Amino acid sequence: MADRLLSVPEAADRLGVGERFIRRLVSERRIRYVKVGKHVRIAASVLDTYIEERTVEPVRTRRSRYGKAA
Repeated sequence: MADRLLSVPEAADRLGVGERFIRRLVSERRIRYVKVGKHVRIAASVLDTYIEERTVEPVRTRRSRYGKAA
């Protein structure tokens, strides 16, 4: 099945950001997009990849044993 192409407002809703942010990503070519005539469309899989690449994993630190009840 073909990947769904999202409009700029739909992509913005999916990421929870404004349309302006999506348009900036497109103009700076920081995200893949498709031109359909004068319209910009972004594949849903591209947004999934964008999210995956920018996901920051938590850092596990060793907790000090001081301050624990004996």
